[in-house]
Amino acid sequence: MRDVAERAGPLDDWEGGVNRVPYWVFSDEDVFRAEQEKLFRGSSWNYLCLEVEIPNPGDYVATHVGTTPVIVVRDFDGQIYSFENRCAHRGSLLALDDRGNARDFTCVYHAWRHSLQGDLVGVAFEEGMNGTGGMAEGFCKNNHGPRKLRVAELYGLVFGSFDEDIDDIEEYLGDEITGRVKRVLDGRDCVVLGRFTQILPNNWKLYVENTKDSYHASILHLFFTTFELNKLSMKGGILVSPDGGSHVSYSAIDREAEQSKAYQEEQLRSQSDYQLADMSLLENFKEFDDDITLQILSAFPNFVLQQIQNCIAVRQILPKGPDKTELKWTYIGFAGDTEAQQRIRLKLANLVGPAGYVSMEDGCIGGFVQRGIAGADDKEAVLEMGGTEFGNSGNRITEGSIRGFWNAYRERMQS
Repeated sequence: MRDVAERAGPLDDWEGGVNRVPYWVFSDEDVFRAEQEKLFRGSSWNYLCLEVEIPNPGDYVATHVGTTPVIVVRDFDGQIYSFENRCAHRGSLLALDDRGNARDFTCVYHAWRHSLQGDLVGVAFEEGMNGTGGMAEGFCKNNHGPRKLRVAELYGLVFGSFDEDIDDIEEYLGDEITGRVKRVLDGRDCVVLGRFTQILPNNWKLYVENTKDSYHASILHLFFTTFELNKLSMKGGILVSPDGGSHVSYSAIDREAEQSKAYQEEQLRSQSDYQLADMSLLENFKEFDDDITLQILSAFPNFVLQQIQNCIAVRQILPKGPDKTELKWTYIGFAGDTEAQQRIRLKLANLVGPAGYVSMEDGCIGGFVQRGIAGADDKEAVLEMGGTEFGNSGNRITEGSIRGFWNAYRERMQS
C-alpha cells in the first residue's frame, strides 16, 4: 500500500502521461474504492443486460454496477427501469436470484415492498397493531427507496448510469463506435444462446487493457495465428472515441496476409503446426458485407461486444476487489438464423469463454501480470507501441486504444 499521508486524491502520485501507467493503480485499495464512486457510480454508462433478457412485464435481471448490486426490470408500462438491489429499510438484497419475474420486490427480511420502478410502496405494519407501534410520525414512503439509475437502450443493449445528467449514450460513445454497434446488432432480434461466468485473478483494468490490446492478439493467441483467423498483417485498424474510453479493433479477410512469413521470421510461439481433427469447428457464413471477420468493441468502463467470425457475444466486466474480477459472457444469435447458422455460431463459441481455444489465454495473462507487479509499486508499464497519444489508427500494431482508456480513466478519477 502506498503512503497516503500526503495525497489529496487517489491518483496524485501518477506523474507520467497515458503512456506510463504506474503499477500501484492495479492494486491500491484507495484507488479501488475511488473507482466505485467516480467511475461506476459516476458519469459513466454501465452495461446492464440485453433487452431480450427482459421481454415481458416483471422480467428482471439482478446484476452489478461496479460493486453495487442493481436490478434491471421491465414494468407493466413496457419501459425498462433500474435501481439498487437494496431494501429501503435495512439494506438487504431485494432480488435474490440472478433473473426471474416478479410483480414487485418485497424484502424477505421485513416485507417492505418496492414497485417495479424502485419506489417504496409498502411497509409491513406501518400503522402498528391495535393502536400501538408502527412507523414514527412524519414518516413518508416517498422519501425513501433505493437509488435509481438512468436507463438507455442501444440496438438491444441496456445501459444504466447513476448520473442523470450524463450525455445520451450515442454522444457518450461517439458516432464511429455507435455505428459499429449498429453494424452488428441493428435490425435483428437477439436470441441468447448461452452464458458463462468467469473469475479472473486480477484487477478489472488489466482485462479492459487486454480487450483494447490489438498488439497482443496474434502474438499471445496461438489459435488465432495458426488457423489464420487474425494476424497483424491483415487489413484492419483501430477506432477510438473522442475521450479515448471506448474503442473498436477490427480486421478483414486478406488472402495476401495469410501467406505472410512475418510470424515465422519473428519466431513467435503463436505460429504453430497444430491442427484440428474436425475442421468443421471453423466453418462460417458471410454475415456482413464489409468482409470484417473480427471486431472487438469496448464501451467505457465495463462492456465488450465481440464478433469473431460468426460468434457474437457480449462481455460484462465486474470488479470484485483490487485483484479479483468477474467476467460474464453472453453468447447471442438472431431470430432470423437458420438451423445451420445457429449450429455454426455454437461451434464457433468454442473459441471464446473461460475455456475457449482463443480466450483461455486471456483468462490467465492478467493473473500473470498481477503476480508479476507485486512489490513493484514504484515501477510503471510502458505503452509506446504506435506512439504516445491516442486516436484512430490504420493498423493494429499500436497501444493507442489502451492509452485512450487511461485518458478517460484519469479525466473521471481526477474530476
